[in-house]
Amino acid sequence: MDFSIILKEWPTYWEGFYTTVWLVLVSLIFGLLLAVPLGVLRTSRNWFIRFPIWAYIYFFRGTPLLVQLFIIYYGASQWPWLRQSIAWDLFSQAWFCALLAFTLNTGAYTAEIVRGAVHNMPKGQIEAALAFGMSRWQCLTRIILPNSFRRALPAYSNEVIFMLQGSAVAGIITIVDLTGAARIINARYYSPFEAFLTAGMLYMLITFVIVWLFRKLEKRWHAHLKPRTV
Repeated sequence: MDFSIILKEWPTYWEGFYTTVWLVLVSLIFGLLLAVPLGVLRTSRNWFIRFPIWAYIYFFRGTPLLVQLFIIYYGASQWPWLRQSIAWDLFSQAWFCALLAFTLNTGAYTAEIVRGAVHNMPKGQIEAALAFGMSRWQCLTRIILPNSFRRALPAYSNEVIFMLQGSAVAGIITIVDLTGAARIINARYYSPFEAFLTAGMLYMLITFVIVWLFRKLEKRWHAHLKPRTV
């Protein structure tokens, strides 16, 4: 084992580290913005509203992320109308295809998390808010969503970690993420153990930071549930 090659190739790992972090972070932000309204609308009694959202969630939860990435990255080039449109400038870029696939994937999983949290909202709190004179919108923004976010936080933290681990497929479409950096270094030095072990340790470092941040957030959001000392 020769870990000196890691020191030589550290810029490559740094490039992969940066790419992985921003891809996951941006996809999680856009995925959350997509998931919150879809998760709330998923609880609607209107079949015409509920069914398209269910179909979207079912597809992206029922198919592998790698397949979704291939459909967007390779499948988009099969549509002549897309190749002739302005949008092709984005779809021809590997980073955009990966970002789109990650956003749609995490949006589907997060929407189901939000739906479950909203569906399990205690009815008494909603009735109390309405009886207090709140409108439906005020009840949603001040009572339902804040309480739902608190309950959904542990499940969402798992989704963030799964998204980080799933982002390793980005290296397959020429993106130099952490896994892609490890593949490059392995191809140069034929040292798979050193190359991929280093990438794994960096993934673990990011995971540790994510877990630490969510624990801090849980303590802050659940502070009112702690017993008070007299």
